[in-house]
Amino acid sequence: MENVITIDGPAGAGKSTVSKAVAARLQYVYLDTGALYRALAYKALKHTINVNSSAELAELCSTTDVTLKNIDGKITVYIDGNDVGDKIRTEEVGLAASTISAFPVVREKLLSLQREAGACGGIVAEGRDMGSVVFPDAQFKFFLDANIEERIRRRRTELIQKNGPAGLDSISRDMQARDHQDSQRKTAPLTVSPNAIIIDSTSLEASQVVEIILERISGRHA
Repeated sequence: MENVITIDGPAGAGKSTVSKAVAARLQYVYLDTGALYRALAYKALKHTINVNSSAELAELCSTTDVTLKNIDGKITVYIDGNDVGDKIRTEEVGLAASTISAFPVVREKLLSLQREAGACGGIVAEGRDMGSVVFPDAQFKFFLDANIEERIRRRRTELIQKNGPAGLDSISRDMQARDHQDSQRKTAPLTVSPNAIIIDSTSLEASQVVEIILERISGRHA
């Protein structure tokens, strides 16, 4: 798929910051696919739906309207007509999103939305399985990683900036739990696509990662 760029990786690797910047530089649309799962997980938690129950999640999917709107170059997720915004950015919602993403009924509901968003190209899609499952024929695939200590540090900094104090131990537990769920699930696990370019961002600034990606895309370091 021409003009489709995928950036996958674990939580805290810097995917969001890098993907937004790459999309802006290329004047592409930015698609945060994790927001889709987070939005659905947020509704599940709000309505006390068991996120480990396939039957309850199937009911949730059948009664929930999920839509995507392109707003100023960013695809925003709406649940039942509502933009849930930063409400979906808590660690609790992130862990629940990782849990429900293991269920085929959830992935089936959201897969078509993601593919429709990228059908016309000109998109940077960020997530866990963009290159391996959603856009296997993407023109450029990247896998952004960092060691667990650095990812925990970045997540804590992000949460402090948004919500105030954040406990290091709880962030560490939640991130390790998400890593385990994302990599061990049977349906579309977090994995490196065979032809993806792997970037270890542990000792790199986001701006440096962006330049590496743009250089690869332009062919300067092909």
